[in-house]
Amino acid sequence: MNNDVTRIDYTGTGISEEEIAPTPWQQARIWVDEAVERSRAQADVPEPHALSVATVDADGLPNVRTVLMRFFDERGPGFLTNTSSTKGVELAATSAIAVSLTWPSMFRAIRFRGYAVLLDRAEVADYFGSRPWASRISAWSSRQSQPVASRAELEEAYEAYAARWPDHGNADDVPLPDFWGGYRVLCDEVEFWGGRTNRLHDRLVFTRTGDGDLDTAKAWKLGRRQP
Repeated sequence: MNNDVTRIDYTGTGISEEEIAPTPWQQARIWVDEAVERSRAQADVPEPHALSVATVDADGLPNVRTVLMRFFDERGPGFLTNTSSTKGVELAATSAIAVSLTWPSMFRAIRFRGYAVLLDRAEVADYFGSRPWASRISAWSSRQSQPVASRAELEEAYEAYAARWPDHGNADDVPLPDFWGGYRVLCDEVEFWGGRTNRLHDRLVFTRTGDGDLDTAKAWKLGRRQP
């Protein structure tokens, strides 16, 4: 076994009970905004909205993949996908889900655990119409997670749909596929991880104790976990 590994001391400032916001929504909003701001200022946060999504299959085996967080408000983080994809099939059978935002250069991460619900169709349609034309064509071209014989076959499908629905610069140039939608995570737990020196990281966790959204203070209890 090769033990010649790269070791980096985590020099983040962490997060304390005294400085954390009163609700998971307010604290998450601060960190997401700071990640976006940093991505605009320097190159070490190339995609601040990259969201790891974990689901389980029919045998209880986990799957994880990275998507983009496209919705985020007091109701929870949301993302778009082909609902016939592996993640869509798994969420239809078992709605339990865990997602995380991770910014290694900032020594920060947010973990959300809960249950996935389908996004409202109007929200999906509004977002789909705002996408670049080529991305809307790609949504039709790819039967996400299904086998494909070659790259050429995928590109042929793209060209066929591109010819069917040319780009006229309008939001309705490409219709919304019935298999394209998204999910919002209704959270029961939100953890804020802050990297610290000597691996003594901070883990502050909001756990649901009552009804309410991410900005309902009385619905959450704050605690600390060992790193």
